[in-house]
Amino acid sequence: MMQVEVAYALPHEQKIISLQVAEDCSIYEAVIQSRIAELFPQIDLENDPMGIFGKGVRDAKNTILKPGQRVEIYRPLIADPKEARAKRAAKAKAEREAGDKA
Repeated sequence: MMQVEVAYALPHEQKIISLQVAEDCSIYEAVIQSRIAELFPQIDLENDPMGIFGKGVRDAKNTILKPGQRVEIYRPLIADPKEARAKRAAKAKAEREAGDKA
């Protein structure tokens, strides 16, 4: 047996569950065993991306965990990061130009 963690975060709430799993436990199996989906019913175990310490993993069902690792379940992006950055830059530019005219 080995100790791992399963984590999920919302904008204003997060949960990290520590649990003991078998040595050959996959990311997916650890998430199931943690029962975190009972706390956060919006988690889609079959489709939500998962990773270890911030690095996404393509095949959660076949990626075996190592002792002490933290599994993370990622939420879908609400906005495209490139679009959001471009909007912020355009807004800042407009504010600078408005300030220059004042």
